[in-house]
Amino acid sequence: MQTAPIKPLKPWFQTIADVETSLNWPEFFENDNPVELDIGCGRGLFLFTAAVATPQTNFLGLEIDFREGRRTATRLMKQNLPNARVIGGDCRVLLTEMIAPGSVEAAHVYFPDPWWKKRHQKRRLFNDEFMGMLARILRPGGFVHHWTDVADYFEMAQGLMDHHPEFTRCQTPAEREANGDMDYHTSFERKKRKLGLPIYRGLWQRR
Repeated sequence: MQTAPIKPLKPWFQTIADVETSLNWPEFFENDNPVELDIGCGRGLFLFTAAVATPQTNFLGLEIDFREGRRTATRLMKQNLPNARVIGGDCRVLLTEMIAPGSVEAAHVYFPDPWWKKRHQKRRLFNDEFMGMLARILRPGGFVHHWTDVADYFEMAQGLMDHHPEFTRCQTPAEREANGDMDYHTSFERKKRKLGLPIYRGLWQRR
């Protein structure tokens, strides 16, 4: 049985292999607007709604799961959004090798994989190395947004961010009521809040 060919989604979805060795934002987005990253964009609710609500900002989703990345990109393509794109691959490669220092306005990291088992926790995204990556790509005054429903993960990430010399903690973002299923920040936030579970939110500014 033959499988259906994968529909081309460029420029909304590309892999690291499709992209040049370094990203030139004006060429990539075809404008000079500021760029924000959605690291681990998943199904793309935040990426989509942010791009629609803020057309003068460019949003790039980074997603290691190509299937999820393509699903998100299909949604962006259907709306012909010029300011939102997805790159499939390991975000660490992009953050260390392909994004110019100080060229990003904000990094959004929502509900990363908690890697529950103790022997797997070393795979968690937030670690000292990741802090250095964020400090490298953010412009002075840029922001890191981090949300999770896992209390110990948030405590760990908050400790790393609070003690990093390049970041200052800002006031905790307030929770707001959602007006319908599409008014949540991410699909994962929607799922957890409907179960009555708390969401831990943090915001830090690059010094």
